[in-house]
Amino acid sequence: MRVSRQLMREYLSTVTCPQVWSDPLSMTEALNDVAWLGATFEVLEDGPHVTDMLAALCREVPVAGKQVRDANIVATMLVHGERRLLTFNDSDFRRYGERIELIETETPP
Repeated sequence: MRVSRQLMREYLSTVTCPQVWSDPLSMTEALNDVAWLGATFEVLEDGPHVTDMLAALCREVPVAGKQVRDANIVATMLVHGERRLLTFNDSDFRRYGERIELIETETPP
């Protein structure tokens, strides 16, 4: 299994946000989780090739604002030859059609 640096950053942002969670994780807890992710999964780096792929996707698929972050996730996947994406927000990624395969799961409580 694989994870991107972007997803690790977004995890930190989300699980420590008091506007999202009534009992957010402390930054120490969240950083421990991120360290575990990095030690457990192959980490997909982004760089110039991902930026080029992101630009290509943004030309082909209508995106704007926060949707660019999703496009970057897809760009990272494509550059690294990954097609499968596990997400709670499958509707956000359907726009990428046959480029990726969505592994759908229910939204957590």
